[in-house]
Amino acid sequence: MRIVSFGFQTWGRETLRALIESEHEVVLSVTHPASEHSYKGIWSDSVEELAREHGIPVHLTERADETTIDLVKRAEPDVIVVNSWYTWMPAELYNLPVHGTLNLHDSLLPKFTGFSPVLWALISGESETGLTIHRMDEGLDTGDILVQRSIPIGPNDSGTELVLRGMELIPDALREALGALESGTAQWRPQRKAERTYFHKRSERDSRIDWTWSAIDLERFVRALSEPYPRAFTHYRGERIEVLDAVLSEARYGGTPGRVIVQEGGGVVVAGRDAHRGLERGLVITRVRDASGAEHSGAEFFARGGYLTDQV
Repeated sequence: MRIVSFGFQTWGRETLRALIESEHEVVLSVTHPASEHSYKGIWSDSVEELAREHGIPVHLTERADETTIDLVKRAEPDVIVVNSWYTWMPAELYNLPVHGTLNLHDSLLPKFTGFSPVLWALISGESETGLTIHRMDEGLDTGDILVQRSIPIGPNDSGTELVLRGMELIPDALREALGALESGTAQWRPQRKAERTYFHKRSERDSRIDWTWSAIDLERFVRALSEPYPRAFTHYRGERIEVLDAVLSEARYGGTPGRVIVQEGGGVVVAGRDAHRGLERGLVITRVRDASGAEHSGAEFFARGGYLTDQV
């Protein structure tokens, strides 16, 4: 089959790589120019460079405009494959190929539509995440499902580890999806709208620790916001600090949410939800980064005790 690929950054690059390694022909790669869309570090791999290395024509654009539609028409694809495309795609474009357009979304749809699904899945306590290949329609991640793959969320997994494991699902899932289209055996499964959950795009505010959460929730929160994502942060004695590593306390502690109580296990215990009842575990902060970028052990940094707060 003839394929046009739409994608950006590492997700788009890994999808293009899987298409190149398949028996199908990639006739055009459409990607965004390097811009403020880019995550730092490991998520900024270039789709453009990979396409040019393999002699695939490249179209750089911020949006699917008339020029883009014309180029895709002339490429005469049997299917469009999309992963990590950040702007609206008109129906004229996604309905153009005989097999329509496949979108890759890193969650088990219909749950966790929208943005940063892997991080939100870990934060919210899900037991699994994964990859869905579905047909693009007028909604956001709402089209009929063709292929799904799942991975468990372990008790020590970070957000970054889960994202990387999710990308490893791409080649096999794409192989199955494209094979089903080519053989005429595709079985489409409509999404159940009542089960749909949508999560908004994350901003700086969404990395701020809320000390009224339980320590169980906060420990997952810290693990989810691993490099290269903005780290979980709080304020201590007028300084913004990032919490890099934390675990659950062994004992249960009483007091006021956000209070630094005692040292335990190489870190310090901070009281969380319903601390006044003395029935909850605390969060043991073992490693932090201060405003200057220096890293410290929790026991060292919080030696003077005090309170962690939402604001300076």
